[in-house]
Amino acid sequence: MSYLDNILFAILLVIGFGYFFNSVKKIRRNINLGTAVNRSDNPKARWTNMAMIALGQSKMVKRPIAGILHIIVYVGFVVINIELLEIIIDGLFGTHRVFAFLGTTYDVLIASFEILAFLVLVAVFAFWSRRNAIKLKRFVSSDLKGWPKSDANYILYFEVVLMTLFLLMNASDLHLQNVPGGFSHFIKAGSFPISQFIEPIFNGMSNELVMLLSEIFWWLHIVGILIFMNYLYFSKHLHILLAFPNTYFANLNPQGQFDNLESVTKEVKLMMDPNADPFAAAPVDENAVPSKFGASDIQDLNWVQLLNAYTCTECGRCTSSCPANITGKKLSPRKIMMDTRDRMEEVGRNIDANKGIFIPDNKTLLNDYITPEELWACTSCNACVEECPVNISPLSIIMDMRRYLVMEQSAAPMPLNAMMTNIENNGAPWQYNQQDRLNWKNE
Repeated sequence: MSYLDNILFAILLVIGFGYFFNSVKKIRRNINLGTAVNRSDNPKARWTNMAMIALGQSKMVKRPIAGILHIIVYVGFVVINIELLEIIIDGLFGTHRVFAFLGTTYDVLIASFEILAFLVLVAVFAFWSRRNAIKLKRFVSSDLKGWPKSDANYILYFEVVLMTLFLLMNASDLHLQNVPGGFSHFIKAGSFPISQFIEPIFNGMSNELVMLLSEIFWWLHIVGILIFMNYLYFSKHLHILLAFPNTYFANLNPQGQFDNLESVTKEVKLMMDPNADPFAAAPVDENAVPSKFGASDIQDLNWVQLLNAYTCTECGRCTSSCPANITGKKLSPRKIMMDTRDRMEEVGRNIDANKGIFIPDNKTLLNDYITPEELWACTSCNACVEECPVNISPLSIIMDMRRYLVMEQSAAPMPLNAMMTNIENNGAPWQYNQQDRLNWKNE
């Protein structure tokens, strides 16, 4: 490889990683649009969560077929990309199989990479079939029309291309390693349990042509990796990175335990305190911005909820387990997360277009993306939270938006308003005076 190739490779790396880190900055900026929430408690439990759920895939295998296939792709993706380190060194310094000095260890590594690459191809074919041939119900939902459906398939095609290029690169390399008397810089290194069956396609070709093809495969493989890395920003596949912080910062409270608004709690405590003077004026901060009850847009959600939205894998396990969705109601927890992410991206583009300042666009997450009908269909059963393989909580967003509807807009459904009026007037959900509650015993 000439110095020109080395320089071109270095420029390619700088552009690829530079664009990637710029995307990471945007993601972090958008997540920080959310309100503050403390998730630094109990670090031991949080590290355990991350190890078991994000790294160990413990919740994926609750559905064994999808779980095992996902583990194959996940392990293959992580382990095979170890060879990216060798590719970078070879590309920058013009070496070839720089880690070949590891001997038997190197042979084992390359062999394991190839076996995993083959298993990834098998798993990807199975995933593609489930989505496009078998058409599992959770993959043909109206949530996934358009870009989400195409995105899922693009990821599978990317995986096929990258694994195929990896095996072709090794097969051509193996062919040139076996040239009698040696050829160019191709030394005997590595073990090739899969690509040895591909290698015969190069029989009859000149060594120079096979060498050219080997370099083409090598370049396409690294360019493909860089393109895929930068595609993550636009894709649901971003979860391969964000699943780790998302599981670490997940809510550790028991499911069903909701947070209380501090301002409301303060008022209730004041009401219950017999020594409190209800007429005493509390100190007023004239510069303070009045706090909003609940959430109507992404700026009202906390940053963990926005992290959840970016982490969503769009797998649909939440929606397929949602009793409201199963019974035909409009609610889809997956759509809640996708809508939150779409709105967050829209706000981010607004900020980019206005030099770092958000200009109100007369749109909100509530109504423009998520309708009250969806929110009130939720039974708050926590099935979506329990099913999510990366500890996302659509329910927390639903409850915050419901809270806004009730406390800011008094826009609860009529039966719920009637119930709350009865509680206020009669101390019970029923429309009976307290003195009449025992009348039934006289019947």
